[in-house]
Amino acid sequence: MPTNDADPPGPERAGRWGVRTRGRALLNALEHLVGGLGTGILALAALLWLVLVALTCLVGVGLLLAPTVPRVLHVVAERERARLSRWGPEIIGPEPVPAAGVRAALADQAVRRDLGWVAVHGTFGLLISLAGLSLPVNAVQDVTFPLWWRMLSPGGDKPNLVFWSVHDLSSALEVALLGLVLGVLFVLFGPALARLQAWPGRRLLVPHPDTDLSLRVAQLSATRAAALDAHATELRRIERSLHDGAQNRLVAVTVLLGATRRALARDPADADAMLERAHDAAELALAELRTVVRGILPPVLADRGLAGALAGLASNCGVPCEVDVDVPGRCAASVEATTYFVVAETLTNVAKHSGARHATVTVRRQGDRLFLQVVDDGHGGADEHHGSGITGIRRRIEAHDGHLTLTSPPGGPTTLQAELPCGS
Repeated sequence: MPTNDADPPGPERAGRWGVRTRGRALLNALEHLVGGLGTGILALAALLWLVLVALTCLVGVGLLLAPTVPRVLHVVAERERARLSRWGPEIIGPEPVPAAGVRAALADQAVRRDLGWVAVHGTFGLLISLAGLSLPVNAVQDVTFPLWWRMLSPGGDKPNLVFWSVHDLSSALEVALLGLVLGVLFVLFGPALARLQAWPGRRLLVPHPDTDLSLRVAQLSATRAAALDAHATELRRIERSLHDGAQNRLVAVTVLLGATRRALARDPADADAMLERAHDAAELALAELRTVVRGILPPVLADRGLAGALAGLASNCGVPCEVDVDVPGRCAASVEATTYFVVAETLTNVAKHSGARHATVTVRRQGDRLFLQVVDDGHGGADEHHGSGITGIRRRIEAHDGHLTLTSPPGGPTTLQAELPCGS
């Protein structure tokens, strides 16, 4: 059943949300540490290649290999940019440095920044990955140790970090206790380690303020063009709604009023019935106009806020829908309106096409970002290239420099995730 999240959530519900959030953060941290381990190994290989080329330059052979160094740095840095872009704001890298000599490459700011990142990530970042991943691996090994320690030969191998002799069940349980401690350490510090590992990349791999931002300008031009296209589509929708709805009703009112004037001279008894029909047509025209106005900027957003407006959408949805909104304060009106229309369009798709029995809308604000997630348990297979309305949703979100991710495998479930900037 839909819930009205204008009321404060109960402690049990808040606790469930906290557990889910912590679990998702831990899975994300584990994923990013694994990805960072891969790019850390590549960065270490690039660093070793740089040292090898520098040493062979002493005998002249390295001069032939020196032009490969900027290209190697760029390839490895691009892998890290792609990894970090999947985890947060997109990082647009510079174009590869043309082969114009070692001195020209070293004079390029982008090459120097890539080199600094390789040196940090290939050493410090790699150690963070190894340390972070060793916590859950050792925790699982130690916690399960009492189940299989008897299979070890006397004096056999012991788990890492175990410095005491394991000869009975009591000492094996001590190993399990150590595993619990390691698991707690990962819960507490795993996400922080992932952020610490990503920090040099977000600091060094972004374009320098003095570099050519033509790629960013092109990207902004594309999003602004999409915004203009979405605006034109919205104007056509409003014009069509007025033409097919309110305008036809007003024409009917005019015709009925003209007929009423003529009836007053001939048969006043018929004039009363015509006035009644004209009154009904005028009320229908007003209803059509109110619908169009709500489609431009729903008054419910100003009256009840985002939580109340989304709860109203859920109550009118053809599929049982639960709404969970936790947004302290108010966001910009355009952001709230975009969120409202995205949820409205998504729930319409769910009711029409998904065959779902239940849907969930979750909205959270973290800092200056608004996160929206709509999940349904339908048959999945949604494709934005086949008229599902997702293209229009994407244009609305990208017009605000937001991001949209749609996951809809065959068999379901379908998950739509959107991220919008909403100011600090």
